[in-house]
Amino acid sequence: MQKIAVILFTLVLLTACSDSKKKEKDSIKIGDYTAESSQQKQNPQQSSKERGALIYTDFCMQCHLANGKGVPNTFPPLAGSNWLSDKRDESIHAVKFGQRGEIEVNGKKYDGVMVPMGLSDKEVADVLNYVMTSWGNTQEEPVTEEEVANIEK
Repeated sequence: MQKIAVILFTLVLLTACSDSKKKEKDSIKIGDYTAESSQQKQNPQQSSKERGALIYTDFCMQCHLANGKGVPNTFPPLAGSNWLSDKRDESIHAVKFGQRGEIEVNGKKYDGVMVPMGLSDKEVADVLNYVMTSWGNTQEEPVTEEEVANIEK
């Protein structure tokens, strides 16, 4: 009986160790973005994009959808968006303070309201770094917390 208990304890211990190593390599999939949850050190821009992916899921995905394509005639697309690439300051302003009034994205007009989300400057930078490098967007210069702080209402 004692041998069986020792064998069971050893199996439970090995399984627990195996699961903890597996968790270090798991990844989080959000839309077409995969955030590695390993404990490896990452560069600051990659970390920002991973935090941004989580913020996007919580605050943006309901309207702009998991694929960033938005809802035709209602919510503009973020995927392949010329507005994001051509109007950097306006994009930061919209995420930081909300957006009202007509805008044109990829040749189509949208006249809706995006309410302010109450994000910190760091969260605004993170979510924009995610959005501006996803779904065909190819931002080269990351948005910084300082850049967001300089955008005034």
